[in-house]
Amino acid sequence: MAAHRRLEVSEVGDVTVVRFVDRKILDEASIQELGSELFQLVEQEQRGKLVLNFSKVDFLSSAALGKLITLDKKVKARSGKLKLSNIRPEIYEVFAITKLNKLFDIKDDEADALAAF
Repeated sequence: MAAHRRLEVSEVGDVTVVRFVDRKILDEASIQELGSELFQLVEQEQRGKLVLNFSKVDFLSSAALGKLITLDKKVKARSGKLKLSNIRPEIYEVFAITKLNKLFDIKDDEADALAAF
């Protein structure tokens, strides 16, 4: 398993649970690194079932949303599934405004997300 600086990765059965290390995902360099770590899970490590747990995240930039959209495409291209969980109301609002709450399968908490597979 590759080392991750921006992510905490764990396995629950056949589902990969990803927690973000950073509270604020704002600057370009960390977003690029975050994106490549997420893409690596799907492309190199062949993980098809992912839960992204946002419990530690206070701020998320629009560039970070772009990485999530790309990740979703990569997961779907491999017939996988991506679920998001534990999104704070102020971040969820951004998903709602951009209509990304329709694209992503967003659950209240990690247990709900895991149960949805």
